[in-house]
Amino acid sequence: MTVRTRFAPSPTGFLHIGGARTALFSWAYAKKHGGKFILRIEDTDVARSTPEAVQAILEGMSWLGLNHDEGPFYQMQRMETYKKVIQKMLDEGTAYYCYCSKEELEALRENQMQQNMKPRYDGRWRPEEGKVLPGVPKDVLPVIRFKNPQTGNVVWHDMVKGEISIANHELDDLIIARADGTPTYNFCVVVDDWEMGVTQVIRGDDHVNNTPRQINMLKALGAAVPQYAHLSMILGDDGQKLSKRHGAVSVMQYHEDGYLPEAVLNYLARLGWSRGDEEIFGMQQFCEWFDLDHITPSAAQFNTEKLKWLNAHYIKLTDTDYLVKDITARLAKLGVAVSEQPNLASVLDLYKERVHTLNELAENIAYFYQKPTINPVAAEKHLTDDIKPVLVSLAEALETTDWQADSIHHAIDTAVTLNQLKFPKVAMPLRVAITGIAQSPSIDQVMALLGKDVTLARIKVATQ
Repeated sequence: MTVRTRFAPSPTGFLHIGGARTALFSWAYAKKHGGKFILRIEDTDVARSTPEAVQAILEGMSWLGLNHDEGPFYQMQRMETYKKVIQKMLDEGTAYYCYCSKEELEALRENQMQQNMKPRYDGRWRPEEGKVLPGVPKDVLPVIRFKNPQTGNVVWHDMVKGEISIANHELDDLIIARADGTPTYNFCVVVDDWEMGVTQVIRGDDHVNNTPRQINMLKALGAAVPQYAHLSMILGDDGQKLSKRHGAVSVMQYHEDGYLPEAVLNYLARLGWSRGDEEIFGMQQFCEWFDLDHITPSAAQFNTEKLKWLNAHYIKLTDTDYLVKDITARLAKLGVAVSEQPNLASVLDLYKERVHTLNELAENIAYFYQKPTINPVAAEKHLTDDIKPVLVSLAEALETTDWQADSIHHAIDTAVTLNQLKFPKVAMPLRVAITGIAQSPSIDQVMALLGKDVTLARIKVATQ
């Protein structure tokens, strides 16, 4: 049997980190087994679904490189299919019309709660042999309910959580079509998984309670029941459920914040799954290793610092041509235009092993292409009155220096020796004068890239 997995987000918001991990695991499982990965957009919540959210999901999947083999399929375009299946169930007696009014159901719920009973539909319109149903009211449009089995248990082996058993008497008769004829979420999922031949359903554990109902409907349709794997939730850095208040939970927000998709994927792969002590690996390797046996059933905790560490690793490995294009765009957002000199690729090679995000990289190199604002705290500490004359004399010596990093370094060394100072006592003020801050790569390399005219002009401004 060909493995067929699916990712089925609802377009009521962006693609968040939890959804991206579910998509990754579903995608990787299909790739591991030479199967197909299906993308399905579950857009039946018309009031909350938006085209913008659909686009955000597609952009997020594309950025991560989680390309689908089939789809995207849109549930709202499959209404006729759902209605045909509902009619089949009505004809076969596995579904029925329920004419309860809203007021009746509210009264039933209130009465049950007063008696400390679990609120549930009492089956008053459920057809049974020998049962006399109420008269059909003229002013109520019926819903359609699934005739759930009343005895026995729904048992399945969850590929993450192990065996789960739910008694059928705990499940009431689920509405599968509303009064206006539109099918409900759980029913659409069942029909889609059946018709699309899904063999493994990998999803968040907030869907565990839906699973027994879906299994019963699949059996009523004579359909094969897929294997289920319910992934634990993701907690934030503070140990609380990951939510908007934790900041960047949208996948595309990580792009905006300067993370590489390779780093995000590598990090998500380790959220709840592991293979020994392996920390850094590409997606081809992940697909070869991935299985559902090593997914922990306990909650996974998001660690921003770990993600930054991984991102720094991938920035070091990233092709410079890609970085040139990306950083040019990020600098433009900062209002900084990249000029031909200094060469941006050379600047990036100097800096890319010193940063954790692409935004940090862009911010750190901006001074190469615009006059820096000197940090006042750094200026007070390093650009003192006794060091300024040293910088002035150094600038005079640099006027006739061959503009190469080693020659510049020799000139600084000479100034250090002549003034009987230690190297940092000259290099730190020089950094502040040229870059605006006290941290940078080797100052001789920075000066070599900046060029003689720009370097000397900045020293002059800083020492006035």
